[in-house]
Amino acid sequence: MSQHIHCIVQNCHYWQQGNMCAANEILVATDKFGAQEPDDVDCSMVQQLTPQSAGTCMDTCCKTYVPKGSNKIKADNVQKMF
Repeated sequence: MSQHIHCIVQNCHYWQQGNMCAANEILVATDKFGAQEPDDVDCSMVQQLTPQSAGTCMDTCCKTYVPKGSNKIKADNVQKMF
């Protein structure tokens, strides 16, 4: 299965031309989870995480976001695909 993840956060390390996400995997979480967990709690730990409910799309975030040029690029073990 081929998926296309679209992203309009151009200052993310994984953002590519055409508003595409180049991360090989992403973790979408609730805002509360994203705010309380450190950067290294991401895709590599997904089997250990407890699912949560969100009220609306406004209550969710992309936990895989890393600013371009950040020293946290390797914090979550996510790789760029292209």
